[in-house]
Amino acid sequence: MRATLMYGPGDVRIEDVPDARIELPTDALVRVTASCICGSDLHPYHSMDPAHGPARMGHEFIGVVEDVGSDVATLRRGDLVVAPFAISDNSCGFCVEGLHTSCTHEQAGFWDGVPDQGGQSEAVRVPLADGTLVKLPVAEDSALIPSLLTLSDVFGTGHHAAKCGGVTRGSTVTVIGDGAVGLMAVLSAKRLGAERIVLMGRHRDRTDLGRRFGATDVVAERGEEGIERVRELTGGHGSGIVLEAVGHMPAYEQAVGVVRPGGVISRVGVPQYSRARVGFTSLFGPNVRLAGGPAPTRAYVEELMPDILDGTIEPGLVFDAVTGIDGIPGGYRDMDERRSIKVLVRP
Repeated sequence: MRATLMYGPGDVRIEDVPDARIELPTDALVRVTASCICGSDLHPYHSMDPAHGPARMGHEFIGVVEDVGSDVATLRRGDLVVAPFAISDNSCGFCVEGLHTSCTHEQAGFWDGVPDQGGQSEAVRVPLADGTLVKLPVAEDSALIPSLLTLSDVFGTGHHAAKCGGVTRGSTVTVIGDGAVGLMAVLSAKRLGAERIVLMGRHRDRTDLGRRFGATDVVAERGEEGIERVRELTGGHGSGIVLEAVGHMPAYEQAVGVVRPGGVISRVGVPQYSRARVGFTSLFGPNVRLAGGPAPTRAYVEELMPDILDGTIEPGLVFDAVTGIDGIPGGYRDMDERRSIKVLVRP
């Protein structure tokens, strides 16, 4: 079968690899019908050590179950399923609490921890299939597939940002970042009832989509100028809830600058730094809380799916390009150079 491998910075290749197959009784074999490139895939695209490659890529996918292990009880051949970006048993104590990213099962973890598997391929072996996969009540050619695919990661991650930030009806929210996750954070804040949503982003095509998703204001300025502009829009004190969806230090510093005393910064952009200001003059003094983390998207699928199925929301609009598996290297380039927000892959 064909799959995507990353060899180093800017070096993504489509290669023939051994066919995925059942290895453990709890596995399912899934033929991939839709996957995508994630903004977080661009981090190794910039900085991966070639000595650690090649690495199989892709942690978001929908597919059809082709085979199941002898211990799989809830799935059968022909089921259409969506795979969250974290593998979990959906039954340990942390999973029961809704924290599937901390599942204690020995096979649990993230897709990049499974060296011979990845969603940007023609098929995937899914460990802990009963706990990880969620059946979808549509056909594989449904027009809803792009939106349902966002349940794998970006929509669930945007929802996690809003939930950890405490967004409720009437909230004032600032979203930092106009990438796919930032746009999903806007949509999620709107869905939870936020009254004012300030989107900090400078790419007009993206911020226009952000307005469609519910942003009431757009701030294109960065640094101190951007911070001052957000404070002007929020009564001088800043935003009570800040959703940081980038993961780079300038975005964190911007979040610290625009949050109001007593507010919360909810981070879901994968941090590309190990140290950040949390002292008296940044978070401690003004009683600012820091929240967020990797989204347990498995916990949110059943909650978010009905609004997609009935057409209340259309998170799939975040996909602005479609390619086959051979076009994936070009898709990485397009996303890296800001020509695409998020690339949908139809293997």
